[in-house]
Amino acid sequence: MERTSVQKLARALRVMVMVVFVCNLITLFFVPALAAMFTENRWDGQTMARLLTGERIGFWMSFTIHSWNPVIWMLALTADDLYWPVLSLFLLSCGVCTAVILWQGRRVLDTILKGDPFVMDNAKSMKTAAMCCFAISGAALARLAWGFAYYRSIAPLLTYNALFVPIFLMGGLLFLVMSALFRQAAGIKAENDLTI
Repeated sequence: MERTSVQKLARALRVMVMVVFVCNLITLFFVPALAAMFTENRWDGQTMARLLTGERIGFWMSFTIHSWNPVIWMLALTADDLYWPVLSLFLLSCGVCTAVILWQGRRVLDTILKGDPFVMDNAKSMKTAAMCCFAISGAALARLAWGFAYYRSIAPLLTYNALFVPIFLMGGLLFLVMSALFRQAAGIKAENDLTI
């Protein structure tokens, strides 16, 4: 059976989604270390180049593994150094939600590749993606509120967190609408299959 142009596009998109998914999972491993490095003002344009040279890769890996140690997190909390743990938790939660959204996208693309996109599983996948978008929006709103208390100014309104709140809220609403459309299409398809 010859593939349609939509299925060819779905195959290419599935490859791209899987590449981004794997990159997302790899990046999640480095989040606490990068957040700690960034907040300690050790980040400049040449830091990554120095870290990736042959003699420093071992240091970088040990630093990354060390940054996952719960004791380090507790020490940061007791030393009133809340910035990097809050940043790490925010980025980790957004990264996990993004991975779930990408996985749901892969599931939808799989049904398109099979030639049967109007199934209830796609409606469930879209609803799960919507919940993840709402979670990212809520995490951004919480970090924004934390930023107001931490800085005691309105400066956090000028950060990407303020932008994440409406963008992911609207993305979640869009996924809910698409979920309802897939649910309705699956119901109509099931009625037509019973009629025939």
